[in-house]
Amino acid sequence: MRYEEILFEKRGKVALLTLNRPDVRNAVTGERMLGELEEAVSSVQADEEVCALIVTGAGSAFSAGGNIKDMQEKAGMFSGGPAELRDNYRKGIQRVPVLMHRLDVPTIAAVNGPAIGAGCDLACMCDIRIAGEKARFGETFAAVGLIPGDGGAYFLPRIVGFSKACELAFTCRVLDAAEALRIGLVSEVVAQEKLMDRAMEVAGEIARQPARILRMAKRLFYASQGKTLEDTLELSAAFQALCHHCPEHAQALEAMASRLKR
Repeated sequence: MRYEEILFEKRGKVALLTLNRPDVRNAVTGERMLGELEEAVSSVQADEEVCALIVTGAGSAFSAGGNIKDMQEKAGMFSGGPAELRDNYRKGIQRVPVLMHRLDVPTIAAVNGPAIGAGCDLACMCDIRIAGEKARFGETFAAVGLIPGDGGAYFLPRIVGFSKACELAFTCRVLDAAEALRIGLVSEVVAQEKLMDRAMEVAGEIARQPARILRMAKRLFYASQGKTLEDTLELSAAFQALCHHCPEHAQALEAMASRLKR
């Protein structure tokens, strides 16, 4: 596929996806961008050599969410009556949270600027969030007379807790990077000019681990959400049994034994 609204590349075992519509602050509701996101994420899932995916935005914004102009004009995915709009969401933007949630490869959001509305939710769909000093976060749907329509009600409470997620969604308050770090929305804040270097550094640390094992570990963490301890232990035992028969495990044991003999 020829990408026009995103940039997509592989750097060794790390894939880098950049939203590339700075003219609309990387709004993610256009069908072209949604299709390109779907293609890129699906290709990452299919590539067994990829160990990490970084998601970021071109220009000054990570993503401002929905396209306000299209909303005003009731164009694109915002056209039609209630029944049609419901289908537009299901067949449009809601493809992204489903894809990201099903992706077995670890993901890092390198938040370079405002992540507002659907942009905030896109960052929350990633496993790890690293913020530049200019990052801003806002679950601001209510401020434009909407509710989180793309998974924010699922992802945000699991990151910051139910009460804090409600506060952010109900007040529409926009957080700076420092407050995002304080409430656990991001794992670290770095100088703006060092954001991509740090994201690549973390991705590189991840990529040193076996790709197949990383995918199983991520799936275990997500599958365990909402399960009992007993169910989680049962699933862990099954995954661990598979790991014991993976060549990566045998190779790691040999390397450790070799170091101990020195």
